Amino acid sequence: MLYVIFDHLRSWLMEHNAYWPLGVLDQVQFRALAALLLAFAVVLTLGKPTIRLLTRLKIGDSGLTDAEALRGHAASRRNVPTMGGVLIALAILISFLLLADIREPYVQLGLLVVLWLSLLGGADDYLKLTAAQRGAGSRQGLYAWEKLIFQLGLGLVVGLFAYRAGLLESGADSLAHVLNIPFQKTYESAQSPFPAQSLIYLSTAAYIVVMMLMVAGLSNAVNITDGMDGLASGCAASVMLGLLVLALIAGAESWAHALLVPYIPPADELAVLLGAAAGACLGFLWWNCAPASVFMGDTGSLCIGGVIGYSAVVIRQEVVALLMCGVFIAEIASVVMQVGYFKATKGKRIFRCAPFHHHLHLGGWQEQQVVARLWIVGGLLVVIALATLKLR
Repeated sequence: MLYVIFDHLRSWLMEHNAYWPLGVLDQVQFRALAALLLAFAVVLTLGKPTIRLLTRLKIGDSGLTDAEALRGHAASRRNVPTMGGVLIALAILISFLLLADIREPYVQLGLLVVLWLSLLGGADDYLKLTAAQRGAGSRQGLYAWEKLIFQLGLGLVVGLFAYRAGLLESGADSLAHVLNIPFQKTYESAQSPFPAQSLIYLSTAAYIVVMMLMVAGLSNAVNITDGMDGLASGCAASVMLGLLVLALIAGAESWAHALLVPYIPPADELAVLLGAAAGACLGFLWWNCAPASVFMGDTGSLCIGGVIGYSAVVIRQEVVALLMCGVFIAEIASVVMQVGYFKATKGKRIFRCAPFHHHLHLGGWQEQQVVARLWIVGGLLVVIALATLKLR
């Protein structure tokens, strides 16, 4: 919004020699970093009053995860306020609306992802937290199939309109629709003796399916990871920063050509969304690090995962993004494996407890050790994923 106002006043500012102090807003790199700092400041500023409000409303965590109950830690988490994800969603929306070019379709769809999933997560949190007040037999949150329908529905909507945005930008053979597989060259390089591979373009249906799987899968993966103080927010911040770099590359023709990746002209505006999300996660980590003063709940975790999945598809870097999200993927995979194996063997387990971070905790690691080491693994995966851009 601020950028749009600046753009409308550009001629007037130039005529009155007032352009130079605001001209930095024309640089999307600056706006992405400014969004990060602004979102961080918003969460830091609103953190204490929000925590007090949530505590007064008695929106507290029950502290009854399996691993904590087994180790006797349930009481330490009881009554710590949850639904702190409202801070994350609010900070992202404020920063993104102010600093992104909201006229761009990809930006508008990004706003929809944040709003849709934060409201979905908020509804789930509210039902869980008010179940006792509503009496016996009340619903303990949304059913899994209900959440999945809304997540897949969002993926369908944003997938359809994101595909159409690519058509409007470059036509049927837009690189916004290309199937970007590992080690594939999108362009010829004068320095390389090897030609670019024949490109495969996704159909509308295929693109939508990919979007649905990424949005639903990663929003659930981050949600499952959110089980220890600072774990999900810290890992998500590093992934957001990695995707921010990829979005800037995808939206800059010279960089995209140099690295032989798809060039998607408006995609660099998503760097502002990713900057805002990274700043919000870092700001939330200030309040969520051990011992946590607030938990994000589904309100924040679904929103964060959805932003990651949506951005990865738009910039055509799903495989690289999944590598960056290795911690999240391992967490959700551990749950799927545990449940499947438990049912197949009628009671046997692969892990001491799922998700995987609880398995490590029950194995003797302190909670802070689990969190810090998974942060390290997550950060290294982001570095490795970015390095693969040169392996073509």
